[in-house]
Amino acid sequence: MGLDQANAAGQREASLVEIAPPFPSDILILSNGPGEISTWVRPVVRSLRDRLPDPSQVRISVVLSPCANASGREAEMARQLPGVDRVQGPEHFFAFLLAGKTAERWDWHPRGVVLFLGGDQIYPVVVGRRLGYRTVLYAEWDARWHGWIDRFGCMTANIVEAAPSEFRYKCEVIGDLMADVQGDAVSREAVSDRLALNPDHDLIGFMPGSKKNKLSMGLPFALGTAEAIHRQRPNTQFVIPVAPMLSLEALAQFADAAQNPDIQLIQGAPTAELVEPNSPLPRLRTPSGLEVLLWQASPAYDLMSQMRFCLTTVGANTAELGSLGVPMMVLLPTQKLEVMKAWDGIPGLLANLPLVGDSLAKIINRLVLRQIYKEGRLFAWPNIWAKREIVPERIGPLKPAEVAAEVVGYLENPAALEAMRQALRSVRGEAGAAGKLAAMVIEELG
Repeated sequence: MGLDQANAAGQREASLVEIAPPFPSDILILSNGPGEISTWVRPVVRSLRDRLPDPSQVRISVVLSPCANASGREAEMARQLPGVDRVQGPEHFFAFLLAGKTAERWDWHPRGVVLFLGGDQIYPVVVGRRLGYRTVLYAEWDARWHGWIDRFGCMTANIVEAAPSEFRYKCEVIGDLMADVQGDAVSREAVSDRLALNPDHDLIGFMPGSKKNKLSMGLPFALGTAEAIHRQRPNTQFVIPVAPMLSLEALAQFADAAQNPDIQLIQGAPTAELVEPNSPLPRLRTPSGLEVLLWQASPAYDLMSQMRFCLTTVGANTAELGSLGVPMMVLLPTQKLEVMKAWDGIPGLLANLPLVGDSLAKIINRLVLRQIYKEGRLFAWPNIWAKREIVPERIGPLKPAEVAAEVVGYLENPAALEAMRQALRSVRGEAGAAGKLAAMVIEELG
């Protein structure tokens, strides 16, 4: 099959005639981080269950592999997805990969498909061979192991073109899984009603992270920036989409100087108290009276899609915001170098070692930051996709007042915001990939 044929196959709608799978069957999803679970696994499971609603006929299991950006709550996130029948956490992954047995000794039906939605692309090769299952791989930027994987769902035609010619028949352009999150967005009126927002006010979001090493700096920085913005633009409201499985009380600890000494590292960062945590409208309140609303529903795409601007840490959230076309600024304060431990490969392993990890992280991060400044490395996913800075990235000993002034500059320049929105939308593939990938899996079952 040539490239044109592969592209034509990739354009098929999810309404194609699907081959009925033999029953009972298993679909085993391999994934890893919180972003992949929210933006890849969730829509694909939903599409699979729309077509295969009976779990007694087709069982959906999720096995997670370790991820440097994991929060430790990924297994619980996966268990809460409607349509998932079984979940195994990352701590048991390599035992499963090597021995083929899960911690709970799961049974497997004779017929099944291994679906790759995050991790290392070698994993579905090994697991598929061990279970005797067909293999389907979602390729966002590249595809590997063409001779051993049965089917590839590719985000763009470039991935098909890069495949060896003899394997292109396995590749189909299905579009962008992450673009499907836009279907979860709702109207500004619905968000405003829920949070009692003034529809005439700008809504500014903060995404400071979910783990201690990011929140200890990220939350105080967010509060300091919110106060600085509010002084210049009083008709501005602020919200934090609380990370899944993070309690409000745990979040609030990072705004308490008695529990988070890192607050003193951020110039102008205030403390804050948690107000009405059990009400429909919980919030953090600073001594000046500024309130930052807390949104606990997950995924928070309905909220995120209504933000005029968002200040975020690095991670999968930059991809989610980018897919929703939300203008953003990515912040990486370096006042506490040992906070940064989410590097890939050997640096990430060394930085996370017990006892000596913090000291090694400081050394590694000084070297990495020196290289970043020299080479202009990009961290936000939209910038990585575009190979240029679509959204601003700010790295260094940042000050809330300076970041706030830059944000206000964007808010007062609607043309610049719109240009950023359009650029974000231009770097992703087409929506509808979840349905096409689900159809591909069902074809392989059949």
